[in-house]
Amino acid sequence: MAGWLLKTEPGTFGIEHLAGAPRRTSSWDGVRNYQARNFLRDQVQRGDQAFLYHSSCAVPGIAGIVTVTRAGFPDVSAFDRKNEHFDAASDPAAPRWYAIDVQLKRRFKRIITLEELRAHADGKLRGMRLLQRGNRLSVMPVSDAHWQFILTLE
Repeated sequence: MAGWLLKTEPGTFGIEHLAGAPRRTSSWDGVRNYQARNFLRDQVQRGDQAFLYHSSCAVPGIAGIVTVTRAGFPDVSAFDRKNEHFDAASDPAAPRWYAIDVQLKRRFKRIITLEELRAHADGKLRGMRLLQRGNRLSVMPVSDAHWQFILTLE
């Protein structure tokens, strides 16, 4: 596996937010899906690369590349009653949700759109999780072959 794809809503936390953060680094939190949580908790490692993908927007697509600067750790937003990601059932002694820290490595010159990615779903991007029907995960692995091909699209 070459890396990851992290889906985020650009109005909430997009590439612009990350570019403006101190040291272009921020926590990536608020994931509330168990399979995605398992990736963050068990597989995403410091130094891993990820595509930052904008979703739930006018033109969904890959906006750039981030580097994981801190592997999975308990998502403190789950314990904060004032946070929109608060989860009353999450216990600090046995955390339910995890976050990672990411740093902007590279902003793409243009968004590699979902439409453009779908155009290759029966070819070079066959089997890519993002392009599979019903896939709504916010964290997903990207194979080396898919990673390398996506880089050629920029």
